[in-house]
Amino acid sequence: RTLGSIYPDTLGTLLAPKKSELVATPHRFGGDKRRAQEFFEEGLSEAFARMREAASPDHPVTIYYAFKQAEANAGGDGTMVAASTGWESMLEGLISTGFQITGTWPMRTELTGNLKKNVGALASSIVLVCRPRPEGAPPATRREFQNALRRELPGDLKVMMGENIAPVDLAQATIGPGMAIYSRYSEVLEADGSPLPVRAALQMINGVLDEILAEQEGELDDDSRFCLAWFTQRAHDTGPFGEADVLARARNTSVAGLERAGVVSSRGGDVRLLRRDELPEGWDPTEDDRVPAWESTQHLVRAVMRSEREAAALVKALGPERAESSRALSYRLYQLCERKSRAEDALAYNTLVQSWPRLQQLAAEEPESSLF
Repeated sequence: RTLGSIYPDTLGTLLAPKKSELVATPHRFGGDKRRAQEFFEEGLSEAFARMREAASPDHPVTIYYAFKQAEANAGGDGTMVAASTGWESMLEGLISTGFQITGTWPMRTELTGNLKKNVGALASSIVLVCRPRPEGAPPATRREFQNALRRELPGDLKVMMGENIAPVDLAQATIGPGMAIYSRYSEVLEADGSPLPVRAALQMINGVLDEILAEQEGELDDDSRFCLAWFTQRAHDTGPFGEADVLARARNTSVAGLERAGVVSSRGGDVRLLRRDELPEGWDPTEDDRVPAWESTQHLVRAVMRSEREAAALVKALGPERAESSRALSYRLYQLCERKSRAEDALAYNTLVQSWPRLQQLAAEEPESSLF
């Protein structure tokens, strides 16, 4: 109000002008979602094009972005693969104007308390670091792009998990290094010579993320690999002994051994995974001669949902190697639970990973005599 008469063109209205605001709001276009989306994408492209013109090769452009909305489509092998629609619109505009993504930085921007109310909420936002793509950037085929993803993403994923990125944010955070590979090429071409769209690239990135997390199962102990396979197929539902026996033998273990380990119940020809609330209270891993990562993870999750100090005592008793195996397994279990719409379980595994720095701090302060 005080500057309206001095800058009438900019500040002459009573309210902020909404007509040119870059949002995909259908009601501003008579309820037409397609026109709203086109307006949003064209506006982003125009904004990025102007940024590209003004960008200095000496300094990066950083873009702060957070968007979780995703749609699932059938991949090449018939499986459902997720792609974020919000990311697709933003990245299409960014890459088409000649930017290359050279780095990504997840930032913790949300209160943990909010996550406990809604497991689908984001814990982090992403800052994209961009530079103008070199004029002589080479093209690539779809296969070359996929091979580069499989070669480079595992290292990036290891760094992100090592930095304790929350499982709820892992898929979004992986978009950054994945699109860094996609955007360093002048274009990525399908087998028929047509450009590979950003949506397809996002689906490929999510597909490779699934592959990497699945491959990490090979590092687990035999009992935990059985539990993970059984959980994927049946969760905590009962199944026939014969099916469990075949699955256990394939993982170099046995149903009887799994029962001794305290992770399954085998009664009357039926087998099922024990739920967390069925596990024994006061469990001491130092007194247990068979501690699968699955078992320690379930005890840790139950403990952290009750008290961080209780969970920290378990972390200390497990030791660094076994505790780290449980943390790594939580990422895979979060992914499986989210896919099967088991929101409560997904929240529990996400909470364990998010609490990890605090648990390590408390474990370091915990005297040996007070563990149990």
